[in-house]
Amino acid sequence: MAEKEKRILILTSDSGFGHRSAAEAIQKAFHESYGDRCDVIVKNPLDHPDMPDFITDSQSDYDKLIEAMPELYHTAYDFSDAVLPVKFMEGGFVLFLYNILREIILALTPDIIICPYPVFQAPLNLIMKSEGLEIPTMTVCTDLVTVHQVYFNSSVTLMTVPTEAVRKKALAAGLKESQVIKTGIPVDPEIAKLKRVDKNYLREALGWKKSPTCLLVVGSPRMFNLMEILAALDQTDHDLQFVLVAGGNEALLEKFNDREWHHPVMIYDYVDFMPKLMRAADIVLCKAGGLITTESLASELPVMVIEFIPGQEEGNVNYILDHGAGELCDTPEKAVKTLDLWLEDGGEILDKVRENAVQAGQAEAAMLIAKKAWELVSESASA
Repeated sequence: MAEKEKRILILTSDSGFGHRSAAEAIQKAFHESYGDRCDVIVKNPLDHPDMPDFITDSQSDYDKLIEAMPELYHTAYDFSDAVLPVKFMEGGFVLFLYNILREIILALTPDIIICPYPVFQAPLNLIMKSEGLEIPTMTVCTDLVTVHQVYFNSSVTLMTVPTEAVRKKALAAGLKESQVIKTGIPVDPEIAKLKRVDKNYLREALGWKKSPTCLLVVGSPRMFNLMEILAALDQTDHDLQFVLVAGGNEALLEKFNDREWHHPVMIYDYVDFMPKLMRAADIVLCKAGGLITTESLASELPVMVIEFIPGQEEGNVNYILDHGAGELCDTPEKAVKTLDLWLEDGGEILDKVRENAVQAGQAEAAMLIAKKAWELVSESASA
């Protein structure tokens, strides 16, 4: 008798790129590992027609809030990152999400539910109890060190964490040893495969120059001083080429195209082949989001961080610095000084930073998460 197809439901949001990217990485890992034995569905309940507009719109307003009122965002994040405020937050999530999630679950009847966005766990727990369901649930943490308390919901079957520091925080918050597993943050499985591909081969295929040091710039609406820093780097005498990715941001793309560049440039808008760009590059310049940080380290890239969200992303910066895998370059002067240091003496220091990135990166996380989820589904089916 043929094995019944397993249905995997991944619940995410579009508040920034990280949660969606993590969901898609896990989806890809399932398809690569289990093929047509599984049906993997990625859904964003916050986009449901019955969701109040102010919640749906908050996903796109996320960057605007941080840009307009960074100190207020930091204060609100710190205030909410405590047990009592989290209980109030979870009550709100239950109020707005209960009926929507119930409708999704009853319609899809998944064998497991995976959440790279943590707010769904409280309403899911209530739905399971009220409907008498026994569906395994997984929370996937997408921040390296600084993790909001809302992630640590002890009702989950399993929580995957990126680092030992987060594992300890999860245990301190009340999760059991058996509920927490260290996997890393899920990144596109393609990153691990591309480690076997020669950089020069990729550069030729992408139409880049082979020899100059390649600085990959991953743009974001939250990189407010990006052009100022790039202008300073572009005036250096190093043998450089820039690969600029606007990430679908039209205003940033226009700035890239309007500038007269001293060094060779390749300009992209939105790409769905970031792993190839990362494998072909020598250095990445980016913000300190959990996923872009993890993707960079998994791709063995030294990281120049030029922006981070106070509170939420500070731990990601510290992780990079503590592992010697990059530098905080939040001013043009710091960026130029870092590049000068890395490239002197034939790039000896850059090679060392790259070795540190290799040690800090975790390219196999998505495959490991898919494997653990499959084990949970199999155990549940045989129970």
